[in-house]
Amino acid sequence: MDENQVDDRHYAHESGRFRAATVAWAAGGPGADAAADIARELARTHGPRTVVLVEGISDRAALEALAVRRGRDLDAEGVCVVPLGGATSIGRFLVLLGPQGLGLRLCGLCDAAETGFFRRALERAGLGSPGSYEELERLGFYVCDADLEDELIRALGCQGVEEVAAAQGDLRSLRTFRNQPAQRPRTTLQQLRRFMGTTAGRKESYARAMVDALDLDRVPRPLDALLAAV
Repeated sequence: MDENQVDDRHYAHESGRFRAATVAWAAGGPGADAAADIARELARTHGPRTVVLVEGISDRAALEALAVRRGRDLDAEGVCVVPLGGATSIGRFLVLLGPQGLGLRLCGLCDAAETGFFRRALERAGLGSPGSYEELERLGFYVCDADLEDELIRALGCQGVEEVAAAQGDLRSLRTFRNQPAQRPRTTLQQLRRFMGTTAGRKESYARAMVDALDLDRVPRPLDALLAAV
């Protein structure tokens, strides 16, 4: 193993430690104080310069996959992508990591339906009072319509998503799912989105696979703009 590989593993390890500590700290509970100590120490020594807050692990998978395709190493650059576990948690993370807490640079991604949570939380955290998508973007937060899966499906096209499903070994399952009576009234895009949420871990693996399959000129704007901003 050469020196660069050792460095890469070190950066990834420290980023992973910071991510895990931050999530445990934000969750509260018996281990929160110990997790807070770890997060503070890592922020002071080996922690990130920028934290990207995304709603779930599939968003993290997509952003990290795009970074690889763009020739970037987020861990080595001091960028840590942290899933919130849902938009309603954004306020807690902003308080802990923003100017009232660790003082790190923050940016992120959210679904269109969740912008209210983000706007109010950003204001409470002292980061601004965004009243529009443009103002959210000036603060580093980008909005997906309706969510990132929807953006990726539209960018790749339904046929392209079926090709991803075939590569994942899921094409037969997808066709069976789409043939179910409850799915027939829905559009193909709606069926594909629903299919990705039917099995644990599928949204994450498909997010990564769809980004890998995309023409880089067709990357959804919120995802591409977020990566460019960090």
